[in-house]
Amino acid sequence: MQQLTLETLIAVFEEIFGAALFWTMVAVAAIITVLYVYVLIRDRSVSWRKFLWAQLSMPFGAVAAVLFVQKMTNSSLNDIGGPIDVFVLLGVAVAGAIGLAILVYTAESLIWPKREEEF
Repeated sequence: MQQLTLETLIAVFEEIFGAALFWTMVAVAAIITVLYVYVLIRDRSVSWRKFLWAQLSMPFGAVAAVLFVQKMTNSSLNDIGGPIDVFVLLGVAVAGAIGLAILVYTAESLIWPKREEEF
């Protein structure tokens, strides 16, 4: 592989997760992103209480993402072979942490919208 392209990445992810699961994850991520933008536009400000709960959920998202990827690739922490493996694992953890924080904030905002007196 001489160069990294979007098509190559999609093919690799489809191979790891399976086409159905990969595209389902992409669709769910897109829906959550649209809902997150909707919540930010609707509320016109950040609720710091909801933001705190979202931040507290981040370690759980990081661990869950790493465990999910290890399950899908049939590997464990013993299989880490070098620095690139550590960087990839850290990237997966960061993505999982951010993803769960966005999901928690969005879910909280949709379930408990801002009251008028909070504006």
